[in-house]
Amino acid sequence: MQQVALETHRDLNIPGLLRRRVDVWLPVEYQQNPSQHFPVLYMQDGQMVFDQFRSRGGGWNVHRAISNLAAEEKITPPIVVAIPSTINRRFEYLPAKALDYPGGLEAFAASTRKSINDLKRPMSDQFINWLVEMVKPAIDQRYRTLPEMENTALMGSSLGGMISMYLLCEFPQIFSKTACLSTHWPILGDGMIAYLQEKLPEPGKHKFYFDYGSEGLDRDYAPWQAKVDSLLRQKGYREGKDFASWSFPGEDHTTKAWSERVHIPLTFLFGTIDY
Repeated sequence: MQQVALETHRDLNIPGLLRRRVDVWLPVEYQQNPSQHFPVLYMQDGQMVFDQFRSRGGGWNVHRAISNLAAEEKITPPIVVAIPSTINRRFEYLPAKALDYPGGLEAFAASTRKSINDLKRPMSDQFINWLVEMVKPAIDQRYRTLPEMENTALMGSSLGGMISMYLLCEFPQIFSKTACLSTHWPILGDGMIAYLQEKLPEPGKHKFYFDYGSEGLDRDYAPWQAKVDSLLRQKGYREGKDFASWSFPGEDHTTKAWSERVHIPLTFLFGTIDY
């Protein structure tokens, strides 16, 4: 299989975070229409969102899904900014502020099988500030983006979904929508629910997509997703308009499963008609 052509940036690093590249994929329409500007999708675990990820069934092939949907005129194709994770993934992606809410620290300790006193503090605040203060401005400078909040989206799976949700809640003026696939809610448990209770932006300008399967790690997600869905409804988010929540019985916690349904969140985030 021929790998997708990416523009790779290796100059977007800061002290304190492990070095990594930032890959950018441009839709064919970007070359075809040199005066057009495009929305942007920032994706976590960037090493597996295209086709170069060889274990666990390959990558997401998100570029193919976008190209197919755009050809069918179902979405406005976004530029994709893929940010790889590192060996510090858990600590970069774990929403740090949620640890300070009731139940957060206890859930994290239980998930790591360590005592609370032995836990390493997450570096997610440093990670999200890096993305907002360095990566996004560089992308907006180097490419023909639509930089406004309403044209800037996030996507991730598992802990990548957690950090995507955290990014939007911490920077609702920067990001307007996020897709969180197989979100690993149990790692922070009620601490994340309490955080969302306080930090979710007011409804009307933001969109959230969630999903989960029933196998592997996903088998524990249903009750937590139900809590998040209920919270969104309580706050006035309209299901099918402001948020979507899907269940995929029989699906596992794998890139193969996510690649087979990624067209659904893409349509919800970038659709040319109402969902």
